[in-house]
Amino acid sequence: MKSVTERKIIQQGFMDRMDEDELLNCMRCGFCLPSCPTYIESGFQELQSPRGRIALMKAVKDGLLEPDEDVERSLSLCLGCRACEPVCPSGVKYGHLLEEARDIIQQNKKQKAPVKTVRNAVFEGLFPHQNRMRTVTSLLGIYQRSGLQKVTRKIGFMKLFPESLATMEKVLPKVPKRKEMNNRPEFLPAEQKRLKRVAFFAGCLMDTMFLETNNGTLKLLQKAGCEIVIPKTQGCCGALHGHSGEKAKAIEMAKLNIEAFEHTNADYIITNAGGCGAFLIDYDHLLMNDPEWYPRAKAFKEKLKDITQILVELDFHKHVSLHLPNQCITYQDSCHLRNVMKTAEAPRLLLQSIDGVQYYEMKDADRCCGSAGIYNIVESEMSMKILDSKMKNVIETNTTTIVTANPGCLLQMKLGIEREGLSDKMRAVHIVDLLIEALND
Repeated sequence: MKSVTERKIIQQGFMDRMDEDELLNCMRCGFCLPSCPTYIESGFQELQSPRGRIALMKAVKDGLLEPDEDVERSLSLCLGCRACEPVCPSGVKYGHLLEEARDIIQQNKKQKAPVKTVRNAVFEGLFPHQNRMRTVTSLLGIYQRSGLQKVTRKIGFMKLFPESLATMEKVLPKVPKRKEMNNRPEFLPAEQKRLKRVAFFAGCLMDTMFLETNNGTLKLLQKAGCEIVIPKTQGCCGALHGHSGEKAKAIEMAKLNIEAFEHTNADYIITNAGGCGAFLIDYDHLLMNDPEWYPRAKAFKEKLKDITQILVELDFHKHVSLHLPNQCITYQDSCHLRNVMKTAEAPRLLLQSIDGVQYYEMKDADRCCGSAGIYNIVESEMSMKILDSKMKNVIETNTTTIVTANPGCLLQMKLGIEREGLSDKMRAVHIVDLLIEALND
């Protein structure tokens, strides 16, 4: 229960910082309702819809409603998938409103000691420091390779954890050794005539836990005619911070990345994770009140492209032979890749260009899978409801391969496969890894 003082401070924050014009842009038309997973899975509760949450924000700003636990709960339960934005006739930037509201609440409420310690460890001590990310990830690799993982499973230790976390442990990728993570070049030449010079955003988890996908991305770019610069001083995109009420740290990380890429002389900045790409492309909004950094953020934003988009633009799929053993595949959109980066056609075009593949469009492929960063950990019950609905649509396609374009989506779909007992019949794979499989070198 928040104290009276806390509520007053939070309410003042809403009055001072929430964008009145953006809140008023919502016409309460309800076009967002069919696109909102939490509205649907909560049994059509208005407070779990974008329209309902905007009404809450407006009421708090106007002093008509106190920012109590119910308000915070409604905002916390939102996935932040931003599926409401493309269907909004008024163009409401709901994601920006949500992040601002969360930051106001998070920075002005009293934290219990254990929660504060964990948040500081994650947001300050771990993700901003890639060397520490490598250390922690390498420990996971030791756990996997040493036999400890097998022992832990055999004695039933994972049964002490919530079911979703125990299942997640099963689907984590095989983590590379620390030496491999440290062996990152800063420049790679094109394999054919140079068509573009690109800079690669490596990410934090992508360049540790999903290192092989990053390596595959670099190989695809080289084959597509790109020479690649990989800035050594880049870091985490800051999405986890921005979505979790740690805006100040997100701004700090944004500036670090903008500076890292400014002198690469690249035509484009390439990402391979929808969640990272969407946060990077919002750097101009994050820095809109900073006259020095805003134009630099705009210049950074204008160069961003997803790996699938650049491959299609360079006709990669027309110049190389792509073939796989006969299989049926479907594609699960990354919410942020589709709704924020506006990239939906390119991955589908690449998949349909692979010989031996039968592509089936999944019902509601554009609806969130329930991963949403760490949402499937902190809001496990709602996440699993959304995932179970998603898996029904997957099963209806009769496919054997689910393709994704974001690490969180990939793990969530693997989790869904495990929950449905389909691990011997179906797999989930990042689109980059599938394209690498399909290359006939």
